[in-house]
Amino acid sequence: MAVRVMIADDHSMIREGLKQLLELEGNFIVVEEASDGIECIEKLEKTFPDILLLDINMPNMNGLQVLEKMKEKKMKVRVLVLTVHSEVEYLLKAVDIGVNGYLLKDSESSVLKKAITAVVNGENYIQPSLIPVLNSKMIDRDKDQIKLENVTKRELEVLKLLAVGMYNKEIAEKLDISERTVKNHISNIFKKIEVTDRTQAAVFAIRNNLISI
Repeated sequence: MAVRVMIADDHSMIREGLKQLLELEGNFIVVEEASDGIECIEKLEKTFPDILLLDINMPNMNGLQVLEKMKEKKMKVRVLVLTVHSEVEYLLKAVDIGVNGYLLKDSESSVLKKAITAVVNGENYIQPSLIPVLNSKMIDRDKDQIKLENVTKRELEVLKLLAVGMYNKEIAEKLDISERTVKNHISNIFKKIEVTDRTQAAVFAIRNNLISI
């Protein structure tokens, strides 16, 4: 029996190319397509594919948000993220949510079919080139949790606002505190999480799911 596939990607040429590629052999059949995240969720609720090929960059609701919504709705469809994003933070977030597979779009067609088959059969499949850095990041995050134990509730609020790009003045206004207090908090945060600038602090926040990406 052919594997029933749904493709969610905002580029029609990619959807069409994937459909032709998969249906060429007869082992796969594309039963539904979606061009954005909201449409993806709506169609998943009416269609029950064996697997969803999900892009991360989509309008209205991105792929990570789709994964979160599927988890919230307890949808049992297995998901293979198919993306251009090789940044491990995206993979780490997808793994945290519970994705079944993660593959880069520049992979060979044979690798794609192998990944789909593995995911449909109940296995997990991660882009091989990303596994070493993923393991390293997982180790780093375990260490981060120890550092976070020393961060106060107020410092955590400051860190989250800093990580989304707010300036000290904006943080002060948001939290109704002085800029001097904000500077003191940031200095303490940097020491506690062992970073030296705002960019490193933002990466720390993303890695530990303190903010969404």
